[in-house]
Amino acid sequence: MAAQHFSPALRAPEVPAPHRAARTGYGKQSIPAQSPPRPSDFAALPERERYVAGYVDRLPDGAAMDIKSLAKDLPLYGQMAIGTALRALAVAGHLRRVRRRVDVEGDGRCRWVTYTYWSRTAHDNEWWTARLAGGPADPAPSAEPRDVPPERPAPNPPAPPRQDAPSPAYLALAGLGRREPRLALSAADCATLEPLAAAWLARGVDMARLVSALTAGLPEDVAFPLGLVRRRLVDKMPPRLPDAPPGDRPAPDLRVECVECGRPGPPEALPDGLCGPCRTPHPQATPPDGVADVAARVAGLRDLMRTP
Repeated sequence: MAAQHFSPALRAPEVPAPHRAARTGYGKQSIPAQSPPRPSDFAALPERERYVAGYVDRLPDGAAMDIKSLAKDLPLYGQMAIGTALRALAVAGHLRRVRRRVDVEGDGRCRWVTYTYWSRTAHDNEWWTARLAGGPADPAPSAEPRDVPPERPAPNPPAPPRQDAPSPAYLALAGLGRREPRLALSAADCATLEPLAAAWLARGVDMARLVSALTAGLPEDVAFPLGLVRRRLVDKMPPRLPDAPPGDRPAPDLRVECVECGRPGPPEALPDGLCGPCRTPHPQATPPDGVADVAARVAGLRDLMRTP
């Protein structure tokens, strides 16, 4: 009996071990709480885009996502073809490139780092705008942060299972022990204090200032790190300030980056992950052979892959 072929698309190669890790940018960041992989994933995409998407989907977080790295790992296509495929995947709703301002080793200095946010499930522009801005697409916190310390937990309670990626507040608490061994907290301690730390971040305090406030001027002997950190989180809680007028607001810590040219901007200004000039065709330019139908293909993907 002849073998049945369920898909005409090429099978993407396995992820190399070790994979190419991003250093200062373009690292993959998976959207949390995605559905498990299925054979039908990316079935509506053209062959090349499906091939690239299947490979990218299997890459671990932090893997290099720049065009040169992907072209080296996917020798069937050159850099121009990989760039066109990534553009199509952005339009289809699977990825966005984002610049985030991050703290460098907790010392208060910041730099811009570029990530490629990847979703196995395609989403429309409204979903991505809300997700990247921390709106309704983000899972809501399980408890409202409180200014009053919670009840003292039982000794060494088991840490609750974490379904999603750790929050910035949790990561700040978990990293205290590396910066100051006297404040080493358990997973259960971090989960208990997370709502209080989240309240600091919600009031405009960045992670570097939060860590500095918790570690400055410690006594020589800290017998109960959980109690000391909780006391400081409550006693030093910064005031809640009203929103600043639009002209006085600081620069945002997140900018979406155009998949085509790298131009940064707010999420709502780059629908489909593309800036205005890159969304507008240039009639004077003659497209290379083999890519004349890219605009039509991208338009079809936009219609096929929108979230209902």
